[in-house]
Amino acid sequence: MSIELMLLQTAPSGAVIGAVVAAAFFLMFLGIAYVAYKALRKTVTLAVRAMIVAAILAIAVGGSLTLWYYSSSGAPKMKPPAERRR
Repeated sequence: MSIELMLLQTAPSGAVIGAVVAAAFFLMFLGIAYVAYKALRKTVTLAVRAMIVAAILAIAVGGSLTLWYYSSSGAPKMKPPAERRR
């Protein structure tokens, strides 16, 4: 690929970056929930494990939606061009 084409590519928008961060946040907590479920397998009943995993997943969903919402807050704020004074 030539250097001219690489320079003309656009950067991802804030909404795309926010969606990727939110997805990574959710997947991280999904892994934490899985590990917690497996770690508590022999010590507590299924109902308690399910409540703990549900609480972790609720935090993951809430955090992911919050990250995504605040990262995609509309169009970027454009500053007016600076005036040159002499």
